[in-house]
Amino acid sequence: MLYLIAFILSCCIVLLLIPPLTKLALRIDFVDKPQLDNERKIHRQPIPLTAGIAIYVSVIAVYLLFVPDNWAEAAAITLGGLIMIIIGMVDDWYKTRGKDFPALPKMIVQIIPAIMVYMSGVRFVGFESQFTGEYIFLPEWLQFILTVLWIFGVTTVINFSDGMDGLAGGLTAISGTTLFIVALVMGQSQSALMAAVLVGAAIGYLRYNKPPAKVFMGDAGATFMGFILAVIALDGAFKQATVLSLFIPILALGVPIFDNIRVVIRRMIDGKPIYKADATQVHYQLLRIGLKPAQVVAFLCLLNICFGLSSIILLLVS
Repeated sequence: MLYLIAFILSCCIVLLLIPPLTKLALRIDFVDKPQLDNERKIHRQPIPLTAGIAIYVSVIAVYLLFVPDNWAEAAAITLGGLIMIIIGMVDDWYKTRGKDFPALPKMIVQIIPAIMVYMSGVRFVGFESQFTGEYIFLPEWLQFILTVLWIFGVTTVINFSDGMDGLAGGLTAISGTTLFIVALVMGQSQSALMAAVLVGAAIGYLRYNKPPAKVFMGDAGATFMGFILAVIALDGAFKQATVLSLFIPILALGVPIFDNIRVVIRRMIDGKPIYKADATQVHYQLLRIGLKPAQVVAFLCLLNICFGLSSIILLLVS
């Protein structure tokens, strides 16, 4: 019942906050403007970019109300999430003025929340040997590198997936639901509650972001959602993991992770900057072969559900 209450409360806060934030965005011209010469900008009218604020307020407020028994972790998630929102909004503001915020400073700032989470004690510690049952603790330097890479990587792939109405929100809701089920099976109640809160916020956002979108969450909201998904996995699915079950959170985030691994490899082969936005993601490729935006979103969400089911099956057999 607590999970349901957290889910509903998070969803309702987003539903209530988005309309006034949308009006504010239109008033101050904080909108994503159409660009006919840019195939990543497929909308045809200015769309407000303030949904990320609503998502942050909703997730953090409900999280602090229900979850924390570790205030160091709560502080890291709250302040780390705020950093993600601020740097994301700066990036979004540059885009509303037809400019690009430099990738390197943005990347450095986005690593700070990952370090904060690691310092709070939420980290990839090690894994249980499939053969001996012995728990293998990794060296601290490796724990640090893997934790930061995981958080930064998931943050990035969710942001890269935010290229079509309803896509990033839908993928987040599906992956969050998968991680919720995984956390319940593993007895990780705090992780499960955090997942319920995130899914509630994502569903509330989709009410306004479903095609045709009335609002975008921008880089601010997408990076924040990725940040929370990464923390949920570290605090739940990665705990007490065997070598085999390490793939559970990766499969739970299957579409954004595997698609963007492919994109990064492609950019490296072509000699292009790996962090510079382009139209090589699978959703743009599906558009080029003739699918409509709604069909692309439906297909990729169904594919992510399949990855999620594979993740749950792997959990049950590992």
